[in-house]
Amino acid sequence: MMAAEEQLRLAIFADIHANRQAFSACLDAARARGAERMVCLGDIVGYGADPEWAVETVMGLVEDGAIAVVGNHDNAVVSSSESMNAEAQAAIEWTRGRLSAPQRRFLAELPLKHQDGDRLYVHSEASHPARWQYVRSTADAARSIEATDAHVTFCGHIHKPALYSMSAAAKLTSFIPTSETPVQLLGGRRWLAVLGSVGQPRDGNPAAAYAMLDTKSQEITFCRVPYDVVAAADRIRANGLPHWLADRLLIGR
Repeated sequence: MMAAEEQLRLAIFADIHANRQAFSACLDAARARGAERMVCLGDIVGYGADPEWAVETVMGLVEDGAIAVVGNHDNAVVSSSESMNAEAQAAIEWTRGRLSAPQRRFLAELPLKHQDGDRLYVHSEASHPARWQYVRSTADAARSIEATDAHVTFCGHIHKPALYSMSAAAKLTSFIPTSETPVQLLGGRRWLAVLGSVGQPRDGNPAAAYAMLDTKSQEITFCRVPYDVVAAADRIRANGLPHWLADRLLIGR
């Protein structure tokens, strides 16, 4: 593992959801911005039409030093304990038949969370990672922040970007970050960065979402990347998956 104090430009991705077109575009954009290490916050699979490629790609990134944690859709592929809506369940059952044994094993062995120095990575939130709770409010964010001593926690799961911070007096602030506008994660506060989704954005913007973190300046930049949404949607329909999973990509819902 790299030393926690090493200064890096990190690219952080959440909720890839087997969307090859979106993840390829985000990886290209992050590398063009000088990303030196990749982080995947889970839900590599589910919904989308290219789970084999998505898992194989993340496996390759991890071999090169990337960090990855498990999401609820990843867990659903290897465990029957997850409960999902009909469209999501249909995609999970289809995905199970597509992945190889090594790919399924990779998902099964991913941790629920990973702490790297003063940064914590988790799919849903930090208080009870295995319950897959959403961060929808300042109360949800406070519960996650108070569950860890990390300066910054990074999560996904809700498919909508947001940024929360808590002062030493436990006062919480929140806002929706503006794309391409760096925010300094000040040391006197603790932070929860909720990433948007690479493969299935739900904030009304169909462009793929990810974030860059400069660990030297402690600045996070939320990024959006246009990609071939029509091709991703066509792949979903061509594979017999529920059409709503394709339609929603076009509207970012």
